[in-house]
Amino acid sequence: MDKLIEFDSGLLQLLNYYHTDFWDNAFWMISSTLIWIPLYLMLIYGIIRSQKGQSWITILSVIALVVLCDQISTEVFKHGVQRFRPTHDPLLKDFVKIVNGYRGGKYGFVSSHATNTMGLAVFTSLLFRNKAYSFFIFTWALVIAYSRVYLGVHYPGDVLGGMLLGSILGYAVYKLYTIIIPRFVRLTYFNKKGLSRGIAEQFEKPLVLKIVFSGALSFVIILLAAKVMIP
Repeated sequence: MDKLIEFDSGLLQLLNYYHTDFWDNAFWMISSTLIWIPLYLMLIYGIIRSQKGQSWITILSVIALVVLCDQISTEVFKHGVQRFRPTHDPLLKDFVKIVNGYRGGKYGFVSSHATNTMGLAVFTSLLFRNKAYSFFIFTWALVIAYSRVYLGVHYPGDVLGGMLLGSILGYAVYKLYTIIIPRFVRLTYFNKKGLSRGIAEQFEKPLVLKIVFSGALSFVIILLAAKVMIP
């Protein structure tokens, strides 16, 4: 365990070492929740537009997933394990490069950002079953997870642990969703090609690609803003 912790610390210092004004600005915005509101709104719009009357089941499932990811990562792991963030570790805090003076809370295992984003990525990729969307949403989750290491507020192990936890919770909530949803819709529709595939067919490809476009556009805006913000 000591060697694993030592490796995690060394990897953090390697990944956290290279900083520029451009990437400081970019990863600061990428790590923000507010910047992704257009993506979340487009996701909700896509679900409502596609599923109409039964969309509330899907939206409630997503909300339940986010609450589970947030509470389990924080209350069970952070407060249970009580591993210091690098920015609060007595041996590392003076050597970690941070951005805008941000150090985060006291404990960091596991990363809630990584848990939440990976949980959402797994659930929605199973929901839509669209290759372009899956590629985008997992890239999105990975970039946000890396931003936490770049900002110095998480060890790589914190992020990997959060991604694993989020993946498990995202898959579990989706499986529960597939058990619940037949109670509210006609099974004959879904039985034609299998339940999961039948659910995915509700979401038309052009609409799913609009969700991808909104997320990609947010990335472009972030990079342009990061460039403009350089003194």
